[in-house]
Amino acid sequence: MCAKVTSVKVGEHYEQQALQFLVKKKLSLVAKNYRCKWGEIDLLMLDKGVLVVVEVRYRKNSRYGSALESVTTAKQAKIIAATKHYIVAKKIDQPIRFDVIAITGSAEIEWVKNAF
Repeated sequence: MCAKVTSVKVGEHYEQQALQFLVKKKLSLVAKNYRCKWGEIDLLMLDKGVLVVVEVRYRKNSRYGSALESVTTAKQAKIIAATKHYIVAKKIDQPIRFDVIAITGSAEIEWVKNAF
């Protein structure tokens, strides 16, 4: 149980770091941690009229692959399914982009626009 609480706090820390990074890049926050039965969206941001769905990934080291490599096709499918739910629920009618913010160890933030 303690490991779960710790991993949640670590995840929240890096999501906040990603949010601050994106705000500095002139994106604005729409929503955080949108959950539905199909998955979760870490951050929803607005970038010049485009709704940006952001997956934030952190890995302590790259022993088992980098943070970016951890966004598998299965993970992408869950994010896409959650996004479809969000679009219908919120009646969204605007362009959408899927980005990844990846942080491996103490490395700089890697921002991949149109990641999938």
